[in-house]
Amino acid sequence: MMEKSVRQGRAIMPKRIIIAFSTLSLYICTFKRHCCCFMKKIIILLLMPMAMLTASAQNNDYNMVIELKNGTTITLGADEVGNLTFNSETLSISGNTIEDILAILAKNNAKIDELTGLVNQLQMAVLTEQTFTVNDVSFKMKKVSGGTFQMGEASEAYIYETPIHSVTLSDYWIGETEVTQALWYAVMWQSPTWGGDQWSSSYGLGDNYPAYYVSWDNCQEFITRLNQLTGLQFRLPTEAEWEFAARGGNSSQGYKYAGSNTIGDVAWYSSNSGSKTQPVATKSPNELGLYDMSGNVYEWCQDWFGDYSSSAQTDPVGPSSGFGRVLRGGSWNNSAWYCRVSYRNYNTPSNHYYDYGLRIAL
Repeated sequence: MMEKSVRQGRAIMPKRIIIAFSTLSLYICTFKRHCCCFMKKIIILLLMPMAMLTASAQNNDYNMVIELKNGTTITLGADEVGNLTFNSETLSISGNTIEDILAILAKNNAKIDELTGLVNQLQMAVLTEQTFTVNDVSFKMKKVSGGTFQMGEASEAYIYETPIHSVTLSDYWIGETEVTQALWYAVMWQSPTWGGDQWSSSYGLGDNYPAYYVSWDNCQEFITRLNQLTGLQFRLPTEAEWEFAARGGNSSQGYKYAGSNTIGDVAWYSSNSGSKTQPVATKSPNELGLYDMSGNVYEWCQDWFGDYSSSAQTDPVGPSSGFGRVLRGGSWNNSAWYCRVSYRNYNTPSNHYYDYGLRIAL
């Protein structure tokens, strides 16, 4: 927990001033003259709507409580010359955009234990995508704003796709693409195997190809190591999160496949794949800028597989137990019908296959 008070000042600020951010500018209420230097240093442009900053004074302490859109608060302190403080460690913030400030914070990561979490919370509030790097391999995560959608399918439906039911989800992040072979190697240092086989040109080989031969259990090992390397909490998406993202989230146009009603525009499947995986992000993305959520490789979800309920749900996580874990999206080896955004598949957690891969969430 960050200390709320970290620096003493000689002037007393007004008890509570609320400053609302817009996308292009930060409007600042009038402070007493002793606070001018302080405020000039912490003007941050380019913040998204609904982020809110609260500046308050308790006794003679300068405190800033950043209230994020999700209700999380971050308390910062500052002295009279504009130095922001985090648990008594002082940084001089001179940038005037969120990118400048995050860059300055990142350079001080070794000094401040709480910085990783702080920067992550700021990014979660104001950015729509993030790039992470692990052992020199970078990957992008896209923000999915929460919303309500109709999960499942009635026409063309496989029995397990019904009944259609209402699902409400909170904000989350999801991978722009499947986990690539380069990222898998960066984290695990070796290829997964299936019957003694490793990745090869027979089913697709290269840094930008999706990882395959991946079991659900392998996914958990990969995520555990990724979290150790990053200090974050990556995970597999829930089945509901996967389908909402595949449908395009709140920007959905109601397509049958992830981003189009014409499968060849957005997916590698049995009719165009050449009987193997293809490099990620080489087809068109869906409405959220996500690639390959139809076709290329099946993607494991966190949930146990089970029948749908007709009742409305909020942030569902699936059954508490089961025989198999959920697989979504179809693959290079499937016909178009299996690549629909509503299609559901499953297998035992230990099973590997040449078209099983993963996409991570946060």
